[in-house]
Amino acid sequence: MNTAQTIEFIITCTQQDKKDILVARLFEAGAEGVEEKENEIKAYFSNTVEIEELRQIITGHGLNFKEAKLEEQNWNHSWESNFQPVLVENLVGIRADFHEPVQGVQYELLITPKMSFGTGHHATTHLMIKAMMDLDLKDKTVLDFGTGTGVLAILAEKLGAATVIAIDNDEWSISNAAENLEKNQCRKVRLEKADELLSYQQPFDIILANINRHVILDNLASLKRLLKKEATLLVSGLLKEDREDIREAFILHRIEFADDWERGDWICIKASC
Repeated sequence: MNTAQTIEFIITCTQQDKKDILVARLFEAGAEGVEEKENEIKAYFSNTVEIEELRQIITGHGLNFKEAKLEEQNWNHSWESNFQPVLVENLVGIRADFHEPVQGVQYELLITPKMSFGTGHHATTHLMIKAMMDLDLKDKTVLDFGTGTGVLAILAEKLGAATVIAIDNDEWSISNAAENLEKNQCRKVRLEKADELLSYQQPFDIILANINRHVILDNLASLKRLLKKEATLLVSGLLKEDREDIREAFILHRIEFADDWERGDWICIKASC
């Protein structure tokens, strides 16, 4: 991303339920990163997005905001300085390379704290990691649809996956994920920039999709096509209010709902064919 191509929105918001809904909508609108604080949300966008649409999303929630153009070095430094290690119970620790090693966890992941979604701080990444820890990934083929930082693809390899294809449509995410794959010495993850799933033909044992409701619904037919018989689909980036829309779409595409989990206002859903 070139210098002076990032727009920062600082949105005043104190209600957690409203924060969760707004964060979901901001990612759907193309946010490259979102930082939640006690009384505000900071959201970062490329200046190629529709700025007026973003303003309408924010004011539509009755919220006040400020916006500013930032140089890449400035917002990267701000993001990195606020990055703290993440613990998913005693299962997974996620840290940057400038942190001390995380003790007492089964797996430790190194994630460079750039603006790609998936540092582990967000509830949906936490939910996906917990759900993955209950799966048998040994010798399985895995698709990570919307890989972001690559955190789920990295964990899939550590959990024994035979091959992992990690895709994203954002060049910034691909660059960040490549850096993280190298830091974690991944050898079984193939990283690809892709705008759609139509070019993929091989079926997978497990598909991970931590994106948002619109992208999941728009791609559900392709996701179903890429699932082996009795394969597992894990989806998140979803609010509780999205649950019924996803359930109805599963029925339409003959995907069997298996289980779901909640964290705050967010959910993760497990399904199979």
